Amino acid sequence: MILGMMPFLKGINMVATDIFWVGLGGGTGSLLRWWVGLAVSKLYRGHFPLGTFLINVSGALIIGYLSALFGIDWRERYGEWLNAGLLTGVLGGYTTFSSMQLDAANLAHAHQRLLASGYLIVSVVTGVAAAACGAWLACP
Repeated sequence: MILGMMPFLKGINMVATDIFWVGLGGGTGSLLRWWVGLAVSKLYRGHFPLGTFLINVSGALIIGYLSALFGIDWRERYGEWLNAGLLTGVLGGYTTFSSMQLDAANLAHAHQRLLASGYLIVSVVTGVAAAACGAWLACP
């Protein structure tokens, strides 16, 4: 077991292939987030952090869809690499909670506290709705 020497990881079964797939997927998801953010910033110049918002909502929709599509037996049907690489890696790297918080802090610092608060509320509510919609779309 890799990382077994760290006591706080005792009982966690993490092997080199898991680390590889999460890392590869995370890098891919981060590059996708960067690319989408750049594309949105070329088309939209407003104060609302539209790029981060669209990234998080689309990521929530996709993860809701895939989680429902493959159900609780995701690992058994499709293997660890797909779960580690796609759900944890790509979608974990693509979506960005920390950037959402930074965007809100920057808005508040620029004396746009109402927009910052609205952004956080709308982001969370829309993200949950998108994940639910994704799950609904996956169910026949």
